[in-house]
Amino acid sequence: MRRPTLVPWLVLLATLASWSLAHAPPERTEVPPCAYGDVVLDVDHLQGHALVLLDTTYRLPDTPDPSDLVRVREAGFASDHLVRAVVIDDLRALREDAEAAGLALEVQSAYRSFAYQRQVFAGWVERLGEAQARRVSARPGHSEHQLGTAIDLRTAGGPAPWDLADWARTPEGAWVVQHAHRYGFVLSYPAGEEARTCYDYEPWHFRWVGRELAAAVHDAGVPLRVWLWQHHPPQALP
Repeated sequence: MRRPTLVPWLVLLATLASWSLAHAPPERTEVPPCAYGDVVLDVDHLQGHALVLLDTTYRLPDTPDPSDLVRVREAGFASDHLVRAVVIDDLRALREDAEAAGLALEVQSAYRSFAYQRQVFAGWVERLGEAQARRVSARPGHSEHQLGTAIDLRTAGGPAPWDLADWARTPEGAWVVQHAHRYGFVLSYPAGEEARTCYDYEPWHFRWVGRELAAAVHDAGVPLRVWLWQHHPPQALP
């Protein structure tokens, strides 16, 4: 009995493989390049704050202050900056463990409303000019501080962290950068990632997303903006 030839089957398999490659969906870009826009997000930024992606394109609307804001004094800091209550326990734990390591931290900035962020950005524009201000400060609505879960830290009694060459080279800054994820905080704008975060390096700016998500972002070794684009890309209002 004559054996059937394998050639037609090989040709068919090769054809199917070529068709699959030709018709495969394009790979999703890891993260879009930075651009400036004002696309308002369609998101409950209070309930789903941890998964809200804010950058130079996507922003929050001008919303009322969250109803659960509390002073960072409740976490043991000597200032009246505000954060959402959900942050307090982990913020207190971070401060206590830093103190146990012989380090003293202060909160430089925390919650900012849409209106207040407008003043902050205008101040940087006056100081640096529009182009550079966009590198170091968010326009109103684009700031993670509006979520009520972002904080800027500094060494207690020290200058504003952005007035130093690199706050992460101070004992306090180095400790926080290394350990923040254990308390649910992520460094939003790490060094060398400006092309993907859209902002200059800010070793003092941390956003609370909860310990589980912070660990996932830390283990992935990517900035929060990249992780969110990969797992929870933003949805704009129609």
